[in-house]
Amino acid sequence: MSDAVPSRGDFKRLLAIPTRWMDQDPYGHVNNVEYYSFFDTVVNEHLIREAGLDPATTPVVGLVVETKCRFMKEITFPQVVHAGLRVAKIGNSSVTYEIGLFRDNETDAAAIGHFVHVYVDRATRQSVRVPDRVRDAVGPLLVE
Repeated sequence: MSDAVPSRGDFKRLLAIPTRWMDQDPYGHVNNVEYYSFFDTVVNEHLIREAGLDPATTPVVGLVVETKCRFMKEITFPQVVHAGLRVAKIGNSSVTYEIGLFRDNETDAAAIGHFVHVYVDRATRQSVRVPDRVRDAVGPLLVE
């Protein structure tokens, strides 16, 4: 993840995720653990919708091996988080995603995330090549 902070327009895919009352902590903002849930949600929603991923039965699955989040603004309830998704790298057995979280209609990010999937055989947990249908689904999100 570079030091440059992308804006909403830098993401080709956006998913609206409403915050919930229970997402807030005693300090009155969405707890940091929820940001990682937003990351997981936008990545997996895209894979389910565009690559036909079935989390219960797909024989090759992506395991999260690395995450990172840079917080810039608080998110609160009730706000809608717009999770922007793009792909920084498609490797032999991994995909590196970048996620921007935007409050309501703001163009400046509240948080920027980094999320790496390594693809493995579900049964053996041995790494495998990223499946073609995943490559086809994430390829259009690759940034130059």
